[in-house]
Amino acid sequence: MEGKDIIAKAPTGTGKTCAFGIPLILGLDQSRNYPQAASWRPRGSWRSRSPKTCRTWRSFYPDIRVVTVYGGANIQKQIEKLKKGAQIVVATPGRLQDHMNRRTVDLSHVTTVVLDEADEMLNMGFYKDVRKILDQIKSRQRLAMFSATISREVMDIGWLYQRDAEEITVQPVEDSAPRIDQYLVLTTGRNKLADMAEIIVQKGYKRVMVFCNQKYTTAMLANQMARLNFVVDCLHGDLSQAERNKLWANSKRAISLCWCDRRGRRGIDVSEVDAVFNYDVPDSNDIHAPHRPHRAREAY
Repeated sequence: MEGKDIIAKAPTGTGKTCAFGIPLILGLDQSRNYPQAASWRPRGSWRSRSPKTCRTWRSFYPDIRVVTVYGGANIQKQIEKLKKGAQIVVATPGRLQDHMNRRTVDLSHVTTVVLDEADEMLNMGFYKDVRKILDQIKSRQRLAMFSATISREVMDIGWLYQRDAEEITVQPVEDSAPRIDQYLVLTTGRNKLADMAEIIVQKGYKRVMVFCNQKYTTAMLANQMARLNFVVDCLHGDLSQAERNKLWANSKRAISLCWCDRRGRRGIDVSEVDAVFNYDVPDSNDIHAPHRPHRAREAY
């Protein structure tokens, strides 16, 4: 609210979206129908709550318009929305740069920029895109970066584009820590599928997520489980954004299993998951925990 540059590190679920979203909205001139604030986030995390939350706040401020632009979606529809005007633009760096090149978005009045999940976005190769866009926003008065970890790239952007930034660290507390029972099942390669299916049936799980290291394994296991009469959907990093959106729209129904490779799992935000299975041992320290879990159990 004081208008300072910020580098904020906080665990998932501690309110980062509200921390930057509410000051964004309160600082807008609602009578002006052009972008005054911009929030960028990586494409893989687009199913998270930030864009949806910003649109929800419009119920309190009906004159505020929020437009989301991201890769993999119909760019013409995005152009039409931008033509109607908006005070806040929530975007992925790549698609935002595309709109800037087409001159379909005007950021000349943007005073506040927020990098949401900054570490992941910069580590995904958007470092040059972010710098290029920031260099073109001459009216920028403040830059805030929010993420669960602070990487070298985040610190570099801070050093280049921030002034006397306020550094805020929220330490993990028990209330924000995932309440997950984790255990390891020792099994052979040929028996993994049968053992997992048996656990799902015996425990009476209705909704689970399964993570694999490769797209091929993801598709193969999804087909095998479908033959066992499980309702299955398959998500991986090669799907377009439209295909991802369709999958998650379907997931609101009674889907029993959702198969994801490691690329496709970023930013997943699904409630009421009974269990998460890491079917393959992760190649690195990338063991996935359910985002904002409810009663999840996790097996490896």
